[in-house]
Amino acid sequence: MKKKLCLAILLVATNSYAADAKQSKNEWQNTTISEATIAKIQAAKFEYKKCVSDEMQKSDYAKQESRQATEVIIKQCESVLTKMREVYLAEKVPEVIADRHLKQMRLQTTRDVLQNMMYAEAARSSGQSK
Repeated sequence: MKKKLCLAILLVATNSYAADAKQSKNEWQNTTISEATIAKIQAAKFEYKKCVSDEMQKSDYAKQESRQATEVIIKQCESVLTKMREVYLAEKVPEVIADRHLKQMRLQTTRDVLQNMMYAEAARSSGQSK
């Protein structure tokens, strides 16, 4: 009886240890990015936001529907995001993490642009804007 109990405990302990090993393999491994790399990424992010802002100022988009204008604006500035991706990859940041950050930034910027374009469109249609 004691042998069976010890064997059962040993099997359970082995299975839980194997599960812990798998879990630690999939956990986030903390990495460090140098200050110079962070500065490069922030500079590229600034350039992206500046590109988007400059594009939004063009009068051509005032004639378009807000969703179409937003799509065109985001596509015009896509090349700036590729520069940021290159910075990430040059610093050996995993592609998955770099792409996730770029996707998040693109999505948030798209939301902001769409909101601004919708406000401008509403102001034009109500006669408040020239």
